[in-house]
Amino acid sequence: MHSGPAPELLTKRSLVAVSHAIEQAALATAEDGPLLVMALFQRMPYLERELPVWARIAATAAVTVVGVAGQRLEALPAGLCGVALGDSEDLAREWSVIALTPRFGAALVAYDRAEVEPAATLESGRLFEGRWAFRRDEALHEALRLRERLAERLPAPVRAAVDDVLLRVRDLPATPGETRGEAALRLVFSRAERAVRARRATGPDGGAVTAKGGPTLLDEPGMRRWTDADGVTASGTLPVALVGVRVDEPPGVPERLGRRTTGREAQALIRAVTAPLRPVDRAVRLTDQEYLLILPSLTEEQAVAVAGQVHEAVAGLAQSYPFVAFAVHAAVTVTTRRPLPVADVRHAVAWAAREGVPVARLAPESAEAPTGP
Repeated sequence: MHSGPAPELLTKRSLVAVSHAIEQAALATAEDGPLLVMALFQRMPYLERELPVWARIAATAAVTVVGVAGQRLEALPAGLCGVALGDSEDLAREWSVIALTPRFGAALVAYDRAEVEPAATLESGRLFEGRWAFRRDEALHEALRLRERLAERLPAPVRAAVDDVLLRVRDLPATPGETRGEAALRLVFSRAERAVRARRATGPDGGAVTAKGGPTLLDEPGMRRWTDADGVTASGTLPVALVGVRVDEPPGVPERLGRRTTGREAQALIRAVTAPLRPVDRAVRLTDQEYLLILPSLTEEQAVAVAGQVHEAVAGLAQSYPFVAFAVHAAVTVTTRRPLPVADVRHAVAWAAREGVPVARLAPESAEAPTGP
């Protein structure tokens, strides 16, 4: 936007709240038409979740345009004009919702940072940079920008309808007092955001299990919930590094160490495997010997460094358990696929153990040909 407050850091959770507010404003009955609504959804699953609402918007608006990257848009509800975006163009990173009439305007424009903050789920913690406003001139500015960027991809009748609304909006001055209403909305949104953050800071991590005396791990159902595998998520957005770890110990260790010592050893091992994790990361215990570290936004080299830290931390256990020689093997990949390619990582870890490779790297996204470090 060309005026108003500076861009701010926004979570997906807050963007959803603002988006829904603009959608409800577009659906409200008012004698201030014609109404132009434009939105960019990044990927199709995010639009599919909202299609019933957007079908209602398209049924009442003069023109409704939505953009999605990664696939052709077909069989959309009547009145909803879909624009296919290229995966590599900057509009594919954008989350935008704009509603505009001669007497009303609201706009949200945010750009995906491909980062996360600690949150109840991986999706809800995604971070964007942008801003929003319930002011007509701000919405007009953003509508003009998208009209220029999408012009050649809009069918001629849709382009003419967009231009008609923009011309009528330009002919009228903005409504006085818009900033008063926006100030009240900002107070409501900021208080709701603080309340959610406070609950998250004190609430348990859903799906987590804790080894006695050790750090918190996710089980596989917990991993599916945290990664939104059964909810609304999409491939092609947030990159996630995966580090699969397998720790084998010589046979006969429980008999030689005794039950109590073996329990302490297991707790120490879990602490070693999870030592490099940041607050946004998660660890999953797949079996007694297998772990999966989920590291949002890390590069492959950074993930390889994490695998090296795990090797060093496990090797350091020899000071406390000198008669136990742990064998550690790991596999690393960075993916934007959803659901996460957990099976591919486990296969690569098994390959690394068979071949005696300390850290295997999976081929980018294909995850079919692990290679040595």
